[in-house]
Amino acid sequence: MADHVYNVLFLCTGNSARSILAESLMDHWGRGRFRGFSAGSFPRGAVRPEALKVLAEPGMRTEGLRPKSWDEFAAPGAPVMDFVFTVCDQAAGEVCPVWPGRPVTAHWGIPDPAAVDGSEAERMLAFRAAFRALETRIRLFLSLPIASLDRLALTRKVEEIGRLRTDTAEGKAS
Repeated sequence: MADHVYNVLFLCTGNSARSILAESLMDHWGRGRFRGFSAGSFPRGAVRPEALKVLAEPGMRTEGLRPKSWDEFAAPGAPVMDFVFTVCDQAAGEVCPVWPGRPVTAHWGIPDPAAVDGSEAERMLAFRAAFRALETRIRLFLSLPIASLDRLALTRKVEEIGRLRTDTAEGKAS
């Protein structure tokens, strides 16, 4: 099992901001042991430029990121997901497809940075806060002893991570 690469799908309605950030963060911090994917129930036409900018600042992957329908990952031949996390409250309330392989699922709600009205600086602050909150949760997730936890314990742990209140001003979990 040491050579197993875990596939992690992040879901959001538009798949243009939070889930895109999470996909790139998972690829970066997962270091080849975890592969990030993202999708949406109603994907937008393009990734938000603020999301791409926030990812590029620390040198994270932006190439190939695009909004995708979650149907791509429920179709035959799609990568089998080990974990599926919703990152927006709207997607958490939607009826999701049946995922092949019975992945562990949890809700990791993050405020929508794309919903912030205001100056460019205010919007970028919101995107950076979402980035930090997702990064905190992903790094906590990656620290779990996944191979040694049974399904029930693992489900409890990922749900606990989703309930963490992240202090977006400091990027700390509490």
